[in-house]
Amino acid sequence: MKKTVLILALFTVFCLGVAAQYNKNIIIESVLNSDTTSIGQKIIFPASQSNEVTILKVTIPPGSSTGWHKHENPVFAYVLKGTLSVELENGKTRQFSENGCFAEVVNTYHNGFNSGKENVVLIAFYLGEKGRGLSVKRENP
Repeated sequence: MKKTVLILALFTVFCLGVAAQYNKNIIIESVLNSDTTSIGQKIIFPASQSNEVTILKVTIPPGSSTGWHKHENPVFAYVLKGTLSVELENGKTRQFSENGCFAEVVNTYHNGFNSGKENVVLIAFYLGEKGRGLSVKRENP
């Protein structure tokens, strides 16, 4: 845990230093700064000897859904286009709009769907162990 906090602190200092080096015309905006998921779960980074980051562009056509699944490690998403609706196991639904960013739920089954008339396009950042799947599908939907 101390190692994770130290790494995050060093990364923050590094990013601030990098930002200070950019031309003053460069605009830097924070899109997400959180230590919890979209439903308040504490974000815990995976501890493994072979961690990796996977970044995917995900396009969900109108009327389509991801299917029920869960993530065992942190996932962060930026909505490039459209509005994503996410239904949780408890029946509640959250919506994430274009140009919004969120930390996905962890170890909680959920189903992302597009009820709009245009594609939902996300950039998703998965933090996990190399070779391990990005999500676990629910056996009995």
